[in-house]
Amino acid sequence: MKLCATSFDPAVEPGLVHAPWPLSEPTLTYFPNARFAISDRDLDARALHLEGVQMADEEDGGREEQKPFSPPHVPVLLDRCVELLTPALTRRSADGSGAVLVDATLGAGGHAERFLTDLPGLSVVGLDRDRTALSIAGERLAPFGDRVRLVRTRYDGYWDDDTRADGVLFDLGVSSMQLDRAERGFSYSKDAPLDMRMDPDGPLTAADVLNTFDQRELAKVLRDFGEERFASRIASEVVRRRARAPFSTTGELVELLYAAIPAPARRTGGHPAKRTFQALRTVVNGELESLRAAIPAAMSALPGGGRIVVMAYQSLEDKIVKNVFAAATASRTPSGLPVELPGHEPFFEPLTRGAEKASDAEIELNPRSASVRLRALEKAARREDS
Repeated sequence: MKLCATSFDPAVEPGLVHAPWPLSEPTLTYFPNARFAISDRDLDARALHLEGVQMADEEDGGREEQKPFSPPHVPVLLDRCVELLTPALTRRSADGSGAVLVDATLGAGGHAERFLTDLPGLSVVGLDRDRTALSIAGERLAPFGDRVRLVRTRYDGYWDDDTRADGVLFDLGVSSMQLDRAERGFSYSKDAPLDMRMDPDGPLTAADVLNTFDQRELAKVLRDFGEERFASRIASEVVRRRARAPFSTTGELVELLYAAIPAPARRTGGHPAKRTFQALRTVVNGELESLRAAIPAAMSALPGGGRIVVMAYQSLEDKIVKNVFAAATASRTPSGLPVELPGHEPFFEPLTRGAEKASDAEIELNPRSASVRLRALEKAARREDS
């Protein structure tokens, strides 16, 4: 995990992460390298100012200026995404002229930048609900001018009957950029406010979930969205502790999880907070509901020969993608017939054999790719597309 540039200053004291608020002693037990920042100047000196980034906003069409943090960003499976999507983007012209790629999870714009560089005629529509991500990507992609259009929306909010795209890319889950911004509350390795909203204007925070859901509902969230086998035990402890004081920081939650999860279980399966944080983030952002709507909508926007690539990082997301893709690649000919009936062929053809994983070399270069599962389809050619 990379250290957040807005909270680390080796010139002040090497090896320490400086939080912008005082940390409790129990929190410091689990974050031994964290200490209170010396001054706001340590944070403000690193803020980046971007001017004049114009974006299409699904809600208000407004113009916004941000001061985002711009971390190093290594796109996951970049070469493989290019390999899979390029044939669809060059069907009309070798340089991508006339083709549109929708990057439905734009993030810092790393994937989009590569496609725009490789295909000088290509147009890209970049979607993201996070204003900061759009600002960072906007600066990165500014050299490509009007070949880029940025849209602030959830990835299920863009599609309608008139939307068309030659290729679509989904890189699901929380971005490295969001994990690295400590104040967003996505990471269990840094003490921060319990937020976890991908859209900072969203109505629900992780603190709201912990402090207002009843015990049964909270256990269901942890079980269904985090696959946490100690969900009931954790929910019970949350309700007990919040009766004394509401939860407000990730450090308080991590402290509880270390107490609630048995020691043998904490020693296996990764960090004991991983599943709870996944569950909270998923319900706060409505990720699975959005995904269930977005994937079929994106597939409907493709012409014959169009392609879609989806990268998932947790089993619940990948299961949704797998099921939608399986239905799309299934024959519609009634079972038992010896031949495929004309007009009953599958709507899509698979481009990958199951889910592809990152190579050892890719994981060494980019540890975030260790859990990725990539699936890709091509839409079958239809007479009206020829």
